[in-house]
Amino acid sequence: MAWRIPLLYLLFGTAWVLASDRVVALLGAGDAQTMARFQAWKGGLFMGVTALLLYLLLRVVVARQLESERRTRESEARYRLLFDDNPNPMWTYEVDTLRIVDANQAASGFLGWSRGELRGMDMAVLWPPEHHGLFLEAVRSARDNPGQPQTTTVRLRLNDGRVRDVELRSTEVAGGAQRVRLVVLTDRTAEMDSQRAREEALARLQEAQRLARLGSWEVDTVTLQGRFCPIMLGLVGQAPDARPRGLGEVLVAADADSQARLERLLADTAAGRDRELDVLLPFTGPGGQERLLRVRARRVEEDGRVLLRGTAQDVTEEQHTRQLLDEREQQFRELVRILPDGVMILSGGHVFYANPACGGLFGRQPEALLGEPLSALVAPEDLEPLRAWLEGEAEPPGGAAHMRRADGTLFPASLSRAAARYGGKACTLLLVRDLSEPERMRDALAAGNRELQAMARRLFTAQEDERRAISRELHDDVGQAITAMKLSAHAAMAEDDDGRRRESLEDISATAAATLDKLRNLSMLLRPPQLDALGLEAALRWHAGVLFRNLPVLLEADIQPLPRRPEREVEQACFRIAQEALTNAVRHAGASRIALSLRDDDGRGLLLQVEDDGCGFQAGPARGLGLVIMRERAQSAGGQVSIESRPGHGTRVCLRLPYPLQAAA
Repeated sequence: MAWRIPLLYLLFGTAWVLASDRVVALLGAGDAQTMARFQAWKGGLFMGVTALLLYLLLRVVVARQLESERRTRESEARYRLLFDDNPNPMWTYEVDTLRIVDANQAASGFLGWSRGELRGMDMAVLWPPEHHGLFLEAVRSARDNPGQPQTTTVRLRLNDGRVRDVELRSTEVAGGAQRVRLVVLTDRTAEMDSQRAREEALARLQEAQRLARLGSWEVDTVTLQGRFCPIMLGLVGQAPDARPRGLGEVLVAADADSQARLERLLADTAAGRDRELDVLLPFTGPGGQERLLRVRARRVEEDGRVLLRGTAQDVTEEQHTRQLLDEREQQFRELVRILPDGVMILSGGHVFYANPACGGLFGRQPEALLGEPLSALVAPEDLEPLRAWLEGEAEPPGGAAHMRRADGTLFPASLSRAAARYGGKACTLLLVRDLSEPERMRDALAAGNRELQAMARRLFTAQEDERRAISRELHDDVGQAITAMKLSAHAAMAEDDDGRRRESLEDISATAAATLDKLRNLSMLLRPPQLDALGLEAALRWHAGVLFRNLPVLLEADIQPLPRRPEREVEQACFRIAQEALTNAVRHAGASRIALSLRDDDGRGLLLQVEDDGCGFQAGPARGLGLVIMRERAQSAGGQVSIESRPGHGTRVCLRLPYPLQAAA
């Protein structure tokens, strides 16, 4: 339209001048005044017509211009909205000054600066100082190629000091007088970290292969061409490079027989006749030295091809070390064979090895001991303590145990243990030394002491306990009853009234009957018939029922059957201690609840417990007669009693006694 409108105006004006002058000349007929009037009307008409024509022509131009501006504003608004709401970090910068013009919200959130702070910021701030050279190179490339998009992977520094791996794509956009480029950021940190982790893992794997002298290889079974890693090539004395090599060029054994065997095994594996290859063969290594390699291979199908993938490991030093270990083991076996003390190796409770001296101690050939369980070589009573000692949980009694010979006889032995490995398993090395003669003398002395202790226990039990119990019962109950009868008799003798005298005599008769019952009960308490006839459990139930029959005390009795009946002395000691503990809880503790329990102590003996919620007392050396008697009874029967108490927290009596089988009458 820039040249059409002036051209139309020129043509129209020329035609108007020519045509209007002729019309005016014809209409005016030479009259000057009429001509002037027509010229005025002609000029006014020309102005109106030209104005109308200009309006009609410019209206289309203006309408198009306004529509173009509207579309431009809408496009700018859409691009602004796309820029602001884009999830990818984006910003624009001036190419000449490297100042950031604007940044979207995603860029602000990623970089850590607000949008106001980013506007006008020098873009070099985003680059770490050590990467400033890369920044200048990217800027120079963008300036030299303004119309081309630029893509680069760099590291940016965030506001909090962190460094992220990102990909930047930039392109030039319209920016008026200034050159402006748009930058779109994609975070590649996770990807780069994964890549670096893979590279580090690969480096560690290669280092591990190098230390283990383990090389890998892959060969096509058709062409017999493949790839061999540098470690693999170094093992067979070849220079590492990337060119393909033939299988026969690399895997060359040190002798013809080994080479033939290797080729046969590889052919069987490649044909699928064998699942995999695993063989030790000699190869010529660096410097012409013979090395022993362990070659492994497996047949795989991939992309329509049949491949052999495998490894080769230098095991020369390993084999040498194994030979030395075999020699040391032979020396150790010979040393153990000539030792005068018995040596056995145990694993899982069974004998794995025994030297000749050990066989002599147990009266067997050493081979006959192999596989024998420990229970066949140890006395039953020492088996569990010995097992606990071998597992490191305890020490055997006295540092020794009684071992069993093939003929069933026992002999004491001093034992020493040490951790060892045998057959690739963790085992225990046990040294056995016979202590028969010193132990015999010690046993004789101990037997004499036991006899003296038994005599003292029987004498103490027969005299002291019975005297104390009878004295207490006679004084407290029978003595007072007889005194009451005596007073009643004197009162009856002095009474003149026959009725009153009769009442006194009836009181005397009732008191005498009650005293007789008390004497009968005292007799039963001295030796309850239930203890001899029915055993300890029944006697305890009877005594508890009699004692708590008329008392406002809650008794919780848990008396379980014992797997075997104890000796009479043990039964008597347990019954008397229980009797004393219950009596103390009722008379002195002021308890409202008493718990009585009797049960088996895991096969080691019987366990008696009496617990109350009474007033308790201060723990310490027992000074009361009842507590002393309980301790003496327990010790005389070969057991022990413990008493736990605190003021206001009740008392607990715990008794442990052995119960060997009662001898048959």
